Amino acid sequence: MSSQPNCEKCPVHHKDNLVRLGINMEKMDYVVALAGNPNTGKSTVFNNLTGLRQHTGNWPGKTVGRAEGAFSYDDKRYKIVDLPGTYSLLSTSTDEEVARNFILFGRPDVTVIVADATRLERNLNLVLQILEITNRAILCLNLMDEAKRNHVEIDVRALSRELGIPVVPTSARKREGMSELVKMISEVASGQYVCKPHRTRNHSPQLKRAITKLSKKLLDTYPGLPNADWVALRLLEGDQSIIEALHNGSLGELVENETQIEV
Repeated sequence: MSSQPNCEKCPVHHKDNLVRLGINMEKMDYVVALAGNPNTGKSTVFNNLTGLRQHTGNWPGKTVGRAEGAFSYDDKRYKIVDLPGTYSLLSTSTDEEVARNFILFGRPDVTVIVADATRLERNLNLVLQILEITNRAILCLNLMDEAKRNHVEIDVRALSRELGIPVVPTSARKREGMSELVKMISEVASGQYVCKPHRTRNHSPQLKRAITKLSKKLLDTYPGLPNADWVALRLLEGDQSIIEALHNGSLGELVENETQIEV
């Protein structure tokens, strides 16, 4: 953990893309994405954080529902967006595409990943995928009361070290751990807590060369493009939504300006 004194004045979200995605950022300091597998208690976490300060609608051009709300902490205003529950970000469904594009294109200041503590292993797939595209994330280890009832023990500190991000144990139905989660959201959003997420790098030599070659071409076209290696990998794997973003020029909107942090 390290301090960046004036970082709270420099949110990393991409405001134009957030507005394009239908998010009203007026009078908001930070934006928080809430992600997770279905049935992890994500909606309960969302309700605890926002109370009655929320509204629902659809994502622009999609039939997928969207819930968003707000909360205040330490004189800062946080917009929180509840992303569709998904098992991955590989864009094989509309829900996955919406969640992935929001994190990748909107670049939230914090992505809170809600996981079921009783089924942590199956939840980690989504966690690791999210950590490939953002370095500002928190694992909300929910349903800890159920885990305890089922004699499931989790070394939270060891898990945090392995993932390189904060891990906050919660029991959202009992509102346990919520104040700790809000405090950690504040620390990650402001840069007080600097995440160093685990990223898989077990590609074959041939794939590594292809990624490097394509990544260089992407950076030549879009200097400063974040996650160029990840974007290159998705292009090589035939991700249609990324291919479309390349063709229509929206990929260039990922280029960061001087107020944004490189991922």
